Amino acid sequence: MSHRLVILGAGESGIGAAILGKQQGYEVFVSDGGAIKEQYRKDLLDNAIDFEEKQHTAEKILSADEVMKSPGIPEKNEMVKQIRTKGIPVISEIELAYRFKSDSKIVAITGSNGKSTTTSLIWHICRTEGWDCALVGNIGYSFARQVAENPKPLYVAEISSFQLDDIKTFRPDIAVLLNITEDHLDRYDYRFENYIHSKFRIIENQGAGDYFIYCADDDVIIRHLENLTLNTNSLPFSMKQEIKKGGSIKGDQMMIRVQEERVSMSIYDFALKGKHNQYNTMAAGIAAATLGIRKEKIREAVKTFESLEHRMEHVATVRGVEFINDSKATNVNSTWYALESMSKPTILILGGVDKGNDYTLIEDLVKEKVKAIVCMGTDNQKIHEAFASIVPSITDTATAEEAVQTAFQLAAKGDIVLLSPACASFDLFKNYEDRGDQFKQAVRDL
Repeated sequence: MSHRLVILGAGESGIGAAILGKQQGYEVFVSDGGAIKEQYRKDLLDNAIDFEEKQHTAEKILSADEVMKSPGIPEKNEMVKQIRTKGIPVISEIELAYRFKSDSKIVAITGSNGKSTTTSLIWHICRTEGWDCALVGNIGYSFARQVAENPKPLYVAEISSFQLDDIKTFRPDIAVLLNITEDHLDRYDYRFENYIHSKFRIIENQGAGDYFIYCADDDVIIRHLENLTLNTNSLPFSMKQEIKKGGSIKGDQMMIRVQEERVSMSIYDFALKGKHNQYNTMAAGIAAATLGIRKEKIREAVKTFESLEHRMEHVATVRGVEFINDSKATNVNSTWYALESMSKPTILILGGVDKGNDYTLIEDLVKEKVKAIVCMGTDNQKIHEAFASIVPSITDTATAEEAVQTAFQLAAKGDIVLLSPACASFDLFKNYEDRGDQFKQAVRDL
């Protein structure tokens, strides 16, 4: 009897799941409420997968044995409610990929901030060691597509809370939890507890042979751990205390201890700068040591890593004004990290789709470092209310070009213009990459 798998959403994860499902003999149907991108439509046609777009046909969807819901679709979606009411099992794409990964290993990284950087760094360390591994999840290919088209012995996966919401058996060999700060609360009934629970699902299926790497300086993580019984091996990392098994930074020295292997190196040798990146580098180093990568290769990789596009990316210096693209900062905490690493007067470009932001988190840093704010969004009222009394100049703009030109006029030689919006980008842009690309183009056009 055939297993009918219906996939809601035809983005990267939906298409990956469709290709893998078809390959494994499922009867697959893909439904997207919007238009499907040309490349993804081609993938569906090439694989002879049945699909619909700009609509959800209830009878085709509700006849499913199982539904794979794309991470971008919220529970309050009408179709999702009907699926839930009918009691059809809902899984996420990483759950499907996990079913068919055979005996390969998974390192899974989650957290509110620093996921992409840490995931990329772990992958870079593995590649430096000469391993055949894939970078998957929220970054690069979807996990399911990789398993279907080019399986590897090791997957380094960036995992979001949305992807963890619908797992059943997904179990990484090594789970990394970087930090938990208020984000995406609009998807969790505005209850921080729900979001925390979601992040911790990364370890819910782990057992005695698995590892859990987490930040011991994160109060939210530590509080939640007090009420949990762990079935996995803990490897904490900290800058505030000495860690016997895990990682710590004391003075300017990072020390990682896993099993017998010890790795030490100076933080001045890290390719990634800023305190938050010291945490990310520790986490990546512990994961690599746990995989059994040689310490000299870990050191070499940490020194040679190049940071990601749209994450604290230096764009250009124009007449003494430096422009930095941190478009990937889609929440207030990301912007906090960006401001924390600023050492010169800063013109801050903020705004977009607010996800329930609490701007008081960055108030002190804004007071200390920001001389002007340029808003780039359709609704900037909340930003004005939060900072009107502490920043002398707040200007509204409607495009990346206008924002860059306004910021440049407000800047003096030696200043920094920082795009770190603290918001999602969907009001004016396709996504944060599009926002970052338009910002960079506007800087080049100055």
